[in-house]
Amino acid sequence: MIDLVYKVVAFLVTLGVLVIIHELGHYIVARWCGVRVVRFSVGFGRVIASRRLGRDQTEWALSAIPLGGYVKMADEREGAVAASDLPRAFNRQSVGKRIAIVAAGPIANLLLAVVLFAGTFLAGIPGYRALLADPPGASAAYIAGIRGGDLVVALDGVPVQTFQDLRWRLLEAQGKRNVELAMSPSGARENAPPVIRVLAIDSLEPSDWEGNPLATLGLKADFGPPTIDAVIVDKPAARAGLVRGDRIVSVDGVPVRSPADVAAATNAKPDQPIVFGVERAEQKLNVTLTPEAAMQGGRSVGLAGLRLQIDPAAAQRLALTVRYGVTDALIQGARKTWELSIFTLKMLGRILVGDASLKNISGPLTLADFAGQSAQAGTLVFVGYLALISISLGILNLLPVPLLDGGHLLYYFAEVIKGSPVSDRAFEVGQRIGMAMLAVLMALAIFNDFSRLF
Repeated sequence: MIDLVYKVVAFLVTLGVLVIIHELGHYIVARWCGVRVVRFSVGFGRVIASRRLGRDQTEWALSAIPLGGYVKMADEREGAVAASDLPRAFNRQSVGKRIAIVAAGPIANLLLAVVLFAGTFLAGIPGYRALLADPPGASAAYIAGIRGGDLVVALDGVPVQTFQDLRWRLLEAQGKRNVELAMSPSGARENAPPVIRVLAIDSLEPSDWEGNPLATLGLKADFGPPTIDAVIVDKPAARAGLVRGDRIVSVDGVPVRSPADVAAATNAKPDQPIVFGVERAEQKLNVTLTPEAAMQGGRSVGLAGLRLQIDPAAAQRLALTVRYGVTDALIQGARKTWELSIFTLKMLGRILVGDASLKNISGPLTLADFAGQSAQAGTLVFVGYLALISISLGILNLLPVPLLDGGHLLYYFAEVIKGSPVSDRAFEVGQRIGMAMLAVLMALAIFNDFSRLF
């Protein structure tokens, strides 16, 4: 129950911040352009609280449905406008002003992402150097000549500082046949030029990209054998006799070098016995347990009922904090926002052509779940999550779909080209099409949410 409340609160904070920033973008530019703002609402539907402020007595409102917001301006198309306000009506502004007002909301979300990412770079983002463990013998990494102890320093010429960087650069490379990894091999002398390894990635299926593409390719972090941080009562690990402090060195005879290795091996065998090779003090033990089957992401996975941690000595050896000064942090924040925006557009394109799964579309339940998880993981993680969702909201609203900001921009650009506004009939038909498209999209998102949960 506490976990549910935490997720709901985190989700409402996330949505509240993003909606307020988005609508403030519209509001501020509308005021700069001399348009009268009648209402600024957080939420849709019935107004449950409001207050009028300012020279124009703008109504600042909180509405019943907390899944968005709106800025209502004086507009003759939506109702009567006082004669004194006619010069300040939205529909009487130049097309350039209308474009600026409508575009300001999504742009505000993208600028928020820049600031939030810059804040994380100023504070310092903790991570781990991309030091690799031995890849499995038949993996793409092994075939490429990658071996344990190799350190990744760049992917396709773009510097890689941490394992998180490596994961992100690989995701950006979706659709390519292969990538070039610049490696500092184990035992290489200081300042030695990197060695280039060509890694084939075209064998990855869409489901691999949705899971853990690094592990599928054989790119695994070398954190050393993980230790057990906690064992859940009356779960397979506890019943098998595993205890806090045990060091897991292998699963079914295969060496493991990170918590992810153990999780992958355990998840792959629901309701099937597996053997953990364990070090306990000076003892070496083989412990057999049968992971419980559970549904995750629409498939059955095995769960042992334990929490693992990285070996403290390895964590200290590989730990790295990426930190920048104010100017560089803003530059990096803008760069990351740009890269994620392009990545979002590419993913939408791949979904439309069937090259990526529709399961990538998430709804409010998944967003709430991730908001709660990120908030529990710490301030930096939550701020990064806010920035990511802010980008998604900005890009989504710029799509040329009627009802969205991008749909209105499409009408205005058409007006620029033809020299006159689009007809009321075209506007009405477009609104109906947009409503149908958004209804289908929302239904799909909610269906995916329930599929993931149940």
